[in-house]
Amino acid sequence: MHDSTPGVTSEASQATSPDRGADAEDVSLAVAGDRRAFERLYRRHVGRVLGLAWRLMGRDEAEEITQDVFVRAWEKLATFRGEAAFGTWLYRLAVNLILSRRAWLGARRSRFIADDMVLETVPARPAATDAGLDFESAMGKLPPGARTVFVLHDVEGYRHNEIAELLDVTTGTTKAQLHRARMMLRRHLEA
Repeated sequence: MHDSTPGVTSEASQATSPDRGADAEDVSLAVAGDRRAFERLYRRHVGRVLGLAWRLMGRDEAEEITQDVFVRAWEKLATFRGEAAFGTWLYRLAVNLILSRRAWLGARRSRFIADDMVLETVPARPAATDAGLDFESAMGKLPPGARTVFVLHDVEGYRHNEIAELLDVTTGTTKAQLHRARMMLRRHLEA
């Protein structure tokens, strides 16, 4: 059975996940112009990128930003040096593109609403039958900084020093943002 939730993989898909060799071969072919090789790379990695986009950008933006990530990957594929796994390179590209897009959208939206107090002013939802959906909804209401750190740390498994490097902040800032996110989520989910 296949779970269609972005970023969630079934045991069957994990068993067939690519090794570095398959990705390296397809990267070489794709750099030479083989679109089918790039399609194989896309199919192997789209779930993880979509899951990240969904958690950081929300459902409305996730599919579009995922497509943008793969367009950018196609354009920059020749710059992939192979020092890390292709999936690692792609994921870093995705994080950077998502953060840039979110900053751009944030600047546009800042004229309309200050997002620091949004979660505190929104009444809690009545008890949901599906806690997972309530959690996703609560995550979507976190301020951008707290949401980014929460997703990268608690969902994706990054360490504070890695997050600090990605976001160009101190590890103290990432720890504070993570604490803030957890407290806001707890208040929302307990209400």
